[in-house]
Amino acid sequence: MKHCYIGVDVGLTAAKAGAFDADGNEIRTFSAANPRAAVDGERQEIDMLALWGVVAEVLTRLTAWLGENGWTPAALGATAAGNGLYLADENLQPVRPAIASNDSRAEHVVASLDTTVVAEIREITGSVPWAGQPSVLLRWLLDNEPESIAAARHVLSSKDWVRACLTGRAGADLSDASGCGLLSLADRDYEPRVFDMLGIPREHMRLLPPLAASDEVVGSVTAEAAAATGLPEGLPVVAGCMDCVASPLGAGAVDESDVTVIVGTWAINSVVVPAAETPPNVTLNALLPDPALMLAQEVAPTSAASIEWFSSLMSTLSVDGVTPPQLLNAAADVPAGADGLMFLPFLHGAPDHLGASGTFIGLKGSHGYREMARAVAEGITQYHRVQLEKVRVSGATVSSGPWTLAGGGAKNALWAQMFADIIGHPVRRQLGTELGARGVATLAAAGVGADTSGWRVDPNPELVVEPGPDRETYRVQAERFDRILDAMSAVWTEAKP
Repeated sequence: MKHCYIGVDVGLTAAKAGAFDADGNEIRTFSAANPRAAVDGERQEIDMLALWGVVAEVLTRLTAWLGENGWTPAALGATAAGNGLYLADENLQPVRPAIASNDSRAEHVVASLDTTVVAEIREITGSVPWAGQPSVLLRWLLDNEPESIAAARHVLSSKDWVRACLTGRAGADLSDASGCGLLSLADRDYEPRVFDMLGIPREHMRLLPPLAASDEVVGSVTAEAAAATGLPEGLPVVAGCMDCVASPLGAGAVDESDVTVIVGTWAINSVVVPAAETPPNVTLNALLPDPALMLAQEVAPTSAASIEWFSSLMSTLSVDGVTPPQLLNAAADVPAGADGLMFLPFLHGAPDHLGASGTFIGLKGSHGYREMARAVAEGITQYHRVQLEKVRVSGATVSSGPWTLAGGGAKNALWAQMFADIIGHPVRRQLGTELGARGVATLAAAGVGADTSGWRVDPNPELVVEPGPDRETYRVQAERFDRILDAMSAVWTEAKP
């Protein structure tokens, strides 16, 4: 009998279910697009039951394949996009559509906070308040939809919703809760002062579910979930973690000072730091399964989502459609610097830039889709640089060796070279396909006592990319990018309705 470990990874655009063998090798993965509705320009919502339906679908396809090929699941873990707000009642039924983490309706709540309050919240939780956090969204609901709060019994994250559907139990884990800014990092427990400073009555802390370690078995697959997914009834399920944690785990960046750059829907820029020290001054700090370590991270919905948007836009002009890889191939025909065209990748906003929007600067009649594609890729990468520079000066110690590059930026050779050139540091391409699913499957294996020593990733020196001849061009572009970013803050504020 061949045992395997399942990782479920629920992003904002797709849900994936992958199976991994005892050494962490990917056996098979299935994926499907997730439901998401843009209620308006600021509001991004998700039908929670439809989301579970997609997860059940990919699990059904995976378990059928595993059964046909002689594999037996031994444990399961789920990861998903962190933050946002998933409200469920006492029967674990949705109270309203989930609010996605790239929703910006609550920006005014953040803007109204005094700078001393923001600093105090960051010092306690390791995270700065921003519009997509569950606590900030709770405050928005109290002001605008008190009936939703009254009907709710559980505040869940996306992965906790999936876990509840699998096990029939509500719960949370330390990584998600810390990355959402709900915990005191020192106490590793929910922090009532956060509720106080956001103007949320402490009585609403009743909505916060029990906490567990990410690799702790917290339940098992119910008969109902087994019927919906093909999973064995009674299969152990671990608490899991947010995707910002699962992806670096899956990429193998687990030692102190390791840096990981993940080019997904969200930009995820992480460094492993000691958990016992004062948290670095970054957007969020998330606890790792190893209690001695945590991840200091700069994150924003400013990465591959922009390439996907431009791909969708160009597809309206083509019968066959235009894929992101095709756009990157087209960008290869344009020299570094995109002929002066620059793109600011804030289609879904960013925690550090209230009111920010996607913006082309320097667009001319001589520019076509190739220059625009190049500018989009360069703009995404330049903002990763901005975030990585914040990590560098945050108080965190970063490795002098190559940094791990994963996601779309790693899979495309042109984009990987662009990253090395723009950030001015060697990167090592991590070409694993399902890092989030692999990372949380590692936790599932550890949770049931399996030996996970074989899951460790051995760096391949042949995949290291050094800064090249375009480094100076991008250094000059970076100075312009930063000046424009500073200048646009007032424009975005005035343009916001």
